[in-house]
Amino acid sequence: MTQRPFKTIGLIGKSGDPNIGKTLAGLIEYLANQSLRIIVDENTATMLKSPAVQKGKMTDIGKQCDLAIVVGGDGTLLNAARDLIDHKVPLVGINLGRLGFLTDITPRTMIEYLDKILGGDYQIEERSLLHCSVIRDGKSISESDAFNDVVIHKWNVARMIELETYINDKFVNSQRLDGLIVSTPTGSTAYALSAGGPILHPLLDAITIVPVCPHTLSSRPIVVEGNSIIKVAVSESNHDNTQVTCDGQVTFALTAGDHVRIGKKPRTIRLVHPPQHDHYEVLRAKLRWSENPHDSNR
Repeated sequence: MTQRPFKTIGLIGKSGDPNIGKTLAGLIEYLANQSLRIIVDENTATMLKSPAVQKGKMTDIGKQCDLAIVVGGDGTLLNAARDLIDHKVPLVGINLGRLGFLTDITPRTMIEYLDKILGGDYQIEERSLLHCSVIRDGKSISESDAFNDVVIHKWNVARMIELETYINDKFVNSQRLDGLIVSTPTGSTAYALSAGGPILHPLLDAITIVPVCPHTLSSRPIVVEGNSIIKVAVSESNHDNTQVTCDGQVTFALTAGDHVRIGKKPRTIRLVHPPQHDHYEVLRAKLRWSENPHDSNR
């Protein structure tokens, strides 16, 4: 008998979303029938009617689980990835959101695909994250990780900001614009794509720098080597109207003279996909590209 690769499963749901209760209940019943140990994130457990589930903090899931199942949208998985990056637990996503680039299994197909994954038939990807530090007067005053992107941007609509960009301590440019996106390959299909950035394969060792509404029309996205250190300096001419945001979820206010240092996180996060996962098929479906002419099910 083949030994299963996953024995203890963590369940993480979209915080405050009562609509995930039915999917979570179905997952718990399915996993219990597989004689698997289940740890439910304590915030997720509040949305369950059954008090009998084992609850745990995110650190408990990171330390004790062989696999974490994330139920929600890409935002829920982004948050879970940042929380679990310092642990080795891989993530699989059940999509209850809209686009679902990262959470690529639907509630309708989850039992079928989980049967395969739990049986050892799956793909696994190592995805990179960014680490962001805010430097003020020579000291780091805030740090955070980002799975998709780090964005330096204005918070009030009427004014542009001025930023200086350095790559590996070499000056690149100074520009006035609405914001600057520093993105992982995973994040290339998020905000960076909306701002005109290129789509990168998620396994590339690269970082993309994408300007948002630059005043100079010749300003274009730049793709740099993955181990590059990007430093963005907030010009002295900015008057407290700038902030930095990681994955659209963690925000910190910047002041004139601050530096934002961004580099690749040494550790990666592992994403588990069904065996038939195809990145280009995901792009076709999510971005509404053409159908595959070789698809016999058309």
